[in-house]
Amino acid sequence: MIMLAVALLMSMVLCLLFGVPYIDFLRRKTIGQYILDVAPEEHAKKAGTPTTGGVFIVLAIIISSVITLLMDQQMDNSAWIILITFLFMALAGLQDDYLKIKGHENKGLSPRGKLVRQILIALIPTVYAMQTYGTVITLGAHTFDLGILYPLFTVFVVTGASNAYNLTDGLDGLAASTGIPAFAACGFLAFTDGHNAAAIVAATVIGALIGFLKYNKPKAQVFMGDTGSLALGGLLGTLAVIGRCELLLALFGGVFVMETLSVILQVTSFKLTGKRIFKMSPIHHHFELCGHSEIRIVKEFTLVSLILSILAVVLNFML
Repeated sequence: MIMLAVALLMSMVLCLLFGVPYIDFLRRKTIGQYILDVAPEEHAKKAGTPTTGGVFIVLAIIISSVITLLMDQQMDNSAWIILITFLFMALAGLQDDYLKIKGHENKGLSPRGKLVRQILIALIPTVYAMQTYGTVITLGAHTFDLGILYPLFTVFVVTGASNAYNLTDGLDGLAASTGIPAFAACGFLAFTDGHNAAAIVAATVIGALIGFLKYNKPKAQVFMGDTGSLALGGLLGTLAVIGRCELLLALFGGVFVMETLSVILQVTSFKLTGKRIFKMSPIHHHFELCGHSEIRIVKEFTLVSLILSILAVVLNFML
């Protein structure tokens, strides 16, 4: 437990330290966010806000993870798999952000190009998990053998989590605030099941997100961009796979699931009936257009994430 606290504090401090010079660098280079025309009107004033803040989140997590893992003698194969997957997801997100900045519009990688990269990266923890755990997943004390469906399931978990977290990153502080309870639940479940490396990395994420909120809370000084959101979502999915809590991810990551479902339902409804279910998707924009302030939405979504994360931990010990 002491090393988890060390990991969290080290990552938080590093994120706070890295933030100031990196944001200054982005401002000097005028590397800012481009806003979609279809976004709520209130978002127009966010144009030009520095983006790719995920760079210093990733650096804080990787550096503090490596140091803490070495200190605790937990730098095993699972740790390398987690960090390598995280780094590759971050690079994919950085490429997406770079193309947006270069093109001076909010269009980076094509959806297909992004998905292909995510799937290829998701194969890294998938292959490791199959070699280590076979094709079995767990839910509390229960186990389920997925057989040949296991690699499809695991790739879906990692890729789906990456995209879901990316969709949630739409308001100041939303992705970071809702991510803290989710990573806390994932880390706790991993720790209680003996997956110490996964727990330590989860602790560093919590610390980095707390530090990042210093710069990302309303009115945001920087956005994490796809560099951060794709990487953090992919990391959450990877930690769930390595920490053997894949099924509970749907619960402690419930906010991200809700955001994704709102998009799926919106698109499906419009294609089939020509009508929209929500004023705008993802669903946080729906609440915006209903007159809720960004701060209120972030607080409410964070509370929901906290409740779902607690329920996931309780459910794990009940089953």
